[in-house]
Amino acid sequence: METPTVASETTVTVSPAADLVLGASACCLACVFTNPLEVVKTRLQLQGELQARGTYARPYRGLLKAMGTVAQADGLWGLQKGLGAALLYQSVMNGVRFYCYSLALEAGLTEYQGGTVAAGALAGALGAFIGSPAYLVKTQQQAQTVASLAVGHQHQHQTLLGALETIWRQQGILGLWRGVGGAVPRVMVGSAAQLATFASAKTWVQDHEWFQKDSWLVALAGGMISSVAVVIVMTPFDVVSTRLYNQPVDSSGKGQLYRGLLDCLVKIIRTEGPQGLYKGLGPGYLRLGPHTVLSLLFWDELRKLFYQFQHQGA
Repeated sequence: METPTVASETTVTVSPAADLVLGASACCLACVFTNPLEVVKTRLQLQGELQARGTYARPYRGLLKAMGTVAQADGLWGLQKGLGAALLYQSVMNGVRFYCYSLALEAGLTEYQGGTVAAGALAGALGAFIGSPAYLVKTQQQAQTVASLAVGHQHQHQTLLGALETIWRQQGILGLWRGVGGAVPRVMVGSAAQLATFASAKTWVQDHEWFQKDSWLVALAGGMISSVAVVIVMTPFDVVSTRLYNQPVDSSGKGQLYRGLLDCLVKIIRTEGPQGLYKGLGPGYLRLGPHTVLSLLFWDELRKLFYQFQHQGA
């Protein structure tokens, strides 16, 4: 278990309940900055699906041009499509994830070999499962645009609550968790890589004494290193997850394009080659990288502030 440190140190210990709130808040702050990149990434990942259906088109070419295309068609606010659902997802998923990880720290489970990776993976899986309905709506809203630029199925949701109600009414409560089979592995591997490499990277940076021990630059450097590992292991699952969440369903609520995770993987490889699983790797990093850096930086700094406030109060 982490040993409580003085308030000036970067690594501090707070209660799991506090980590739930701090983790959710940190990731929501990061989400506001990175959601435009998420919108573009979603559109880029769905372009290959049209190729598999024989009507391939590429209205989005490259990150900067794609952002300009979205802004021109949907207005500047179009770059923040699905923000409400994204914030809900970040709150639920990361609140649960950081809470469970903090419990593992408190119980000393991360002291064992592989404990950090296992704790991160399990915490991420539970968070992804609980937050799946919000991610479903987020993906579908971010894919929505004018007909001439449409990629993937267009669900035509107007609001977050309206989307949740429509899905529940048409597909039942299980419809809110459609696509979760792709999301859980995506977050498990990403969470394990993120939490494990962030802790190790931060320690490595501290050991080299590049920055002062209590500097926010230690967390920033650790997050930058961590984000490289995260995007490498997470991108294939991210592509699959986007397509599973956005695919149309029949009257019984079954997906019309993919039967599940493995079926989607096979179809992507068959139609686009193995490189299709890394579609948008560069833009994906430009979205995931800043989000990883910002969320971990905000989390680390919020924990330090909370610890100082708690210590001063005592």
